[in-house]
Amino acid sequence: MPSDKILKLGLPKGSLQESTFALFQKAGYAISVSSRSYFPSVEDEELKIMLVRAQEMARYVELGTFDAGLTGKDWIIETDTDVAEIAELVYAKQSMRPVRWVLAVQEDSPFKTVEDLKGKRISTEVVNITKQYLQRHGVEAAVEFSWGATEVKVPELADAIVEVTETGSSLRANHLRIIDTVLQSSTRFIANKGSYKDPWKKEKIDTIALLLKAAIAAEGKVGLKMNIRKSDLPKVVGIIPALRKPTVSPLYDDDWVAIETIIEERIVRIIVPELKRNGAEGIIEYPLNKIVP
Repeated sequence: MPSDKILKLGLPKGSLQESTFALFQKAGYAISVSSRSYFPSVEDEELKIMLVRAQEMARYVELGTFDAGLTGKDWIIETDTDVAEIAELVYAKQSMRPVRWVLAVQEDSPFKTVEDLKGKRISTEVVNITKQYLQRHGVEAAVEFSWGATEVKVPELADAIVEVTETGSSLRANHLRIIDTVLQSSTRFIANKGSYKDPWKKEKIDTIALLLKAAIAAEGKVGLKMNIRKSDLPKVVGIIPALRKPTVSPLYDDDWVAIETIIEERIVRIIVPELKRNGAEGIIEYPLNKIVP
């Protein structure tokens, strides 16, 4: 039967949608949506999900349209909204790291610092963030809202831009040069302050936050199991870069023990042959969905 308790959750539509769905999948929430729909289905009768642009999310959470949602710290600042920040979730469209809003100019531009842009024209989607940045540096410049394709506006339509980037590759492809970082931002799980005072909603929000953080903690890591003679244990333990310390368990044969640990997936191909050379047997690698501290 449908639950009489519902948490209204907003998820970002657009560039973060695919990576957000993948994160929720690892956290234990299978979400699916048709290409034209804004209302995904989820295997949790206590959740009602709607997709909106990340730029609008904090405002809808502040108003109580959503009890909770995911958006960037940049959009919380840009829209000057009053919401509860429940968790920082460091993931983006292409990578598991923060994004940057950067001040960029044409490659051959004479501008070297933000001070050189005094009296010039800057195009950006984050007008308020850019104005705050210029104010901190004591620079007066015209800041214009960009409706898109910001990278191509220099130099004909603007002297500089403030644009978001993960790797800088798009800026380089458009022959732009970064002269400063305006703001570093990451995804935040936010809640309406009134909703977060409700005991049931608070517990539901905190549970989702815990599982999302656990899914991110497991990103890029795998579990490793193996058997080893007790006599070889010290040198094998010395090889393993454990998350804390490896778990060592006795086996039926008193001369052998089992070791279990968590390591970065990228070093498996390096460490497994070394473990084998030092006496490890029955080595098993397995994937991880969540690591709960």
